[in-house]
Amino acid sequence: MNDEKDTSSLLSRRTFVGSVAAAAGFMIVPRRVLGGPGYQAPSDRVQVATVGYINGMGTSNTNAVGKVADVVALCDCDESAAALKNAARTKIFETFPKAVRYKDYRVMLEKQKDIDGVIVATPDHAHAVIAMAAMQLGKHVYVQKPLTRTVSEARALTEAARKYKVISQMGNQGRSGEGVRLIGEWLDDGAIGDVTEVHCWTNRPIWPQGMQRPTDTPPVPDGLDWDLWIGPSPMRPYHTAYHPFSWRAWWDFGAGALGDMACHVMDASYSMLHLGYPTSVTTYLAYNVVAVPREGGGTRNQRIQYNDSFPPACMVHYTFPARQFGKKKYPPVRLHWYDGGLLPERPDELELDRRLPESGTIFVGKKGKLMCETYSESPRLIPESRMQAYKRPKKGPRIQGSHEQNWIEAIQGKAQCTSPFDYSGPFTETVCLGNVGAMFPGQKLLWDGKALKFTNSEDANKAIQHNYRAGYSL
Repeated sequence: MNDEKDTSSLLSRRTFVGSVAAAAGFMIVPRRVLGGPGYQAPSDRVQVATVGYINGMGTSNTNAVGKVADVVALCDCDESAAALKNAARTKIFETFPKAVRYKDYRVMLEKQKDIDGVIVATPDHAHAVIAMAAMQLGKHVYVQKPLTRTVSEARALTEAARKYKVISQMGNQGRSGEGVRLIGEWLDDGAIGDVTEVHCWTNRPIWPQGMQRPTDTPPVPDGLDWDLWIGPSPMRPYHTAYHPFSWRAWWDFGAGALGDMACHVMDASYSMLHLGYPTSVTTYLAYNVVAVPREGGGTRNQRIQYNDSFPPACMVHYTFPARQFGKKKYPPVRLHWYDGGLLPERPDELELDRRLPESGTIFVGKKGKLMCETYSESPRLIPESRMQAYKRPKKGPRIQGSHEQNWIEAIQGKAQCTSPFDYSGPFTETVCLGNVGAMFPGQKLLWDGKALKFTNSEDANKAIQHNYRAGYSL
């Protein structure tokens, strides 16, 4: 499974064996059955590497994969005392003692030939270059959300996954959950009628945004390779305002609150309404207010938006056209995004003693409303009396196991990924368009998804592109 040729051969062998068994009228028993409960033949094990393992999601992804695959390599450019203490606390080294440790993903990919799949759990700015390097070698990839920092990167990874015929998955884990499937079943059942409006919101950011870039230059901690951490982005002096946590606040490294959470919160609406590409996006910003000296004495309040950092809050309006999926026709949809404390109007149908969740979605249909929480969890028709009276349709197939396990099973030919780049790439493009809109606040930008361009702003078209530091490219 180390390259495209080997993967194709594996699938061919499986197909051949299955055909022969059927023709002969007998059953071939898997080796894991012969070996007893829980046994899995070594040949069935997928060899996985993680880039960016010393953080919350990197650790979580690796531990989840390690239950069904072999973790053979761990790569992180930060081996400072604080980082290693965190890794020890999560017992990542005890759990995977045989995994070879690297600092540079390029060295890892060059030296270690037994890797079948790569998990990318770094800050957003490095997702694309690492995933592309892995795919070009025929490695399957699991990439944390958002898939990429920019629109054009998402398109590039989508096309690359097709070209190199690899199994791809974005790490929006709710996509493999129960909630999104319930929502799809209820919408298809006509529980709230045709959906014409969607409201999505999050409690993020939980880190500072709307800031001026720091000017002091503290020393780089021993064990942290700052040049590797910067990667494809413009070189900036090391600062705790960027690493280890608040990098999401900065255009150089993250995608703000929208990029952090929309791939979770918007997933049910994007997938179950088959939204595709929007035709327009408009973003409105909240600004910081500072006191500035007034001529003649005193001060006056002035709105300030620092261009290096994402705004403290934003509201994004997307327009999606009428569309058809299968035999079903869908009406146009307006989707509204809110972050930084902004919220949609409270639905009249929501009981007085119930609060909006900290992050969630409201589907507005012609016959009613449906609300869910982050990751599409806890979907309910509102008011609760409608939910109690609703005769639910028969449940369809479900994903067994974790989102990461779904990716491993797809590599093994046992399942299909729930968030492959053919889905998550266009989805990420849509999310990132909201951030492009933040560069042109209040301006309605008209989008041609197929052509990958705005039709009414050349300046906005420049903002969808990725520009890399020397030594990095797709």
